[in-house]
Amino acid sequence: MQRMEMILGSKPALLLEHQAGIFTLAAVAVLLSGLAYSRKRRISTLMLVHIGCLLAVTVILHTFRLFHLPQGGSITPGGMIPLLLIAFRYGPAGGYLAGFAYGMINLIQDPYLLHPVQLLLDYPLPYMALGLAGYFRNRMYLGAAAGILGRFACHFISGAVFFASYAPPGVSPYWYSLSFNAAYLGPELAICLIILRVLPVQRILLQMGVKAALQTGPVEAPMPRQKN
Repeated sequence: MQRMEMILGSKPALLLEHQAGIFTLAAVAVLLSGLAYSRKRRISTLMLVHIGCLLAVTVILHTFRLFHLPQGGSITPGGMIPLLLIAFRYGPAGGYLAGFAYGMINLIQDPYLLHPVQLLLDYPLPYMALGLAGYFRNRMYLGAAAGILGRFACHFISGAVFFASYAPPGVSPYWYSLSFNAAYLGPELAICLIILRVLPVQRILLQMGVKAALQTGPVEAPMPRQKN
C-alpha cells in the first residue's frame, strides 16, 4: 500500500518508468483510432479548403495571447472556435483530422518535448479531442464543452505525469495539474461559449453547406397539387 501511494502520490514519475509502454500504447491507440475514423469520411476539395482556411484563422488567433503561463498554456481570443466550427460542419471525423493537423502545426511553432507520450498528450491528441464537438452538432454549447473537456483530460494526464516536478512541495502533482490546466482552459471555455453566443454560427455553417442539421423546426412537406 505504501509503495502504491508513493507511485500514485508523491512520485508519479515512477508510474511512467514502470508503465511507459502502457502509456505509449494507449496514446498511440487513441491517435490511430481517431485518424482511422476520420478516414471513413470522404474528403472533398471543399472540405480541405474549409479546413485550410480555418486552420489559418486558428494559427492567427493563437498568436494573440491574452495571457500566457510560464510552463505553457495560453488564453486566446477564441482560438478553438475555428476547430469547433470544423467539427460542427463535418462531424467528429473532420474535427479529428483538423485537430491533428493543428497539433502538428503547434508542435512546429512551440515545441516542448520530454517524452514521446508527452508529445502525443500535449500536441495532436488534445486538439483532436475538440472533434468530440461533432457529436453534438445541434447542441453547440454542449459540444464545445465536450471538446474542451477532452482537451483538458489530455493536458491533465501530461501535467500530472511529466511535469510533476513543477508542483510546489507538499502539493499533489494531480491537484497541481488540475489547477494549472483549469486556470487557462476554464477561461478559454468561457470565451468560446460567449463567442458562440454572439457569432452567427448557424449562418456561417449554412454558408459552409450545412442545412438540414441546423433547421430550427420540422420541415413541412409541400401540399400535393390537386388535379383539375
